[in-house]
Amino acid sequence: MTAPLDLDQLQSFCAIADCGSFTEAARRVNKTQSAVSMQIKRLEERLGHPLLTRDGRSVALTQHGEVLYARARKMLRTNAEILDHFSKGDLTGSIRFGVPDDYAVRLLPVILSSFQRTHPKIGVDVACMASEQLLEGMKAGKYDLIVFTQGTDQNFGELFRTEKMFWVASHGGRALASEPLALASGSQTCIWRTEAVEALNRVGKDYRIAYTSSNATAISSAVLSDLAVGFLPESALQPGMRVLGDEQGMPRLADAQIALMRGSHAYGGIYDVLANHIVQSMGNLNTRAVAAQAAE
Repeated sequence: MTAPLDLDQLQSFCAIADCGSFTEAARRVNKTQSAVSMQIKRLEERLGHPLLTRDGRSVALTQHGEVLYARARKMLRTNAEILDHFSKGDLTGSIRFGVPDDYAVRLLPVILSSFQRTHPKIGVDVACMASEQLLEGMKAGKYDLIVFTQGTDQNFGELFRTEKMFWVASHGGRALASEPLALASGSQTCIWRTEAVEALNRVGKDYRIAYTSSNATAISSAVLSDLAVGFLPESALQPGMRVLGDEQGMPRLADAQIALMRGSHAYGGIYDVLANHIVQSMGNLNTRAVAAQAAE
């Protein structure tokens, strides 16, 4: 009978894949770097394939490593679920949580106020910033869980909500009539900006990026102040915004895909409690009322 894989080795392997560094991975799993290197060597010997490539200080997954990574994550999650099932201890601790400020204004109160009422012994430290910054922070080990816009330089994550994207302008404003069309958008790495520009190019509509910010509140302010036309997901629409569509010559935008990402350690216990709460709270969120008002 073949012996099962060592979960401790898989934990170290996933930590390296997450951060791209043996040194940082060793810190995360509370081992020496030499101990982690030995674990990976034994895991590669056991599986008969190289799992990581090393180029100076940079570490990347091989093709076999990518196959293992997804399955190792599932094994770590299953292990955490089993331990949770038989655990009788109180859920206490702290979680580092990141969320894009696109959703923070309307979603954070919904998510965290109810969570703190039901789980007062779990502290949640929140950071609000752009998805690409959250993904960089996740790689650097700054967060346990993040919500992010899927498609921002990568597609890894647990997709749990899809929202319509809308072109928006200030009610009664003149920004829509500007030539070329003045746009308020995120940075060049913003997936929504890329898709919006591609949509405008497809229909041959001339535009200029008049206002750039990674802060969603700043983008909304630019729109409401009639400085520019913007594009936002349904949950980020605000009173005073006017939704634009075919009648105004604006092309259809791809839906926003919202996903959850975990550190490889963030399974079971307090992490699952918060993750499940986020998915349920945002999944049940009804944003149609504001969208309908803006479409009038």
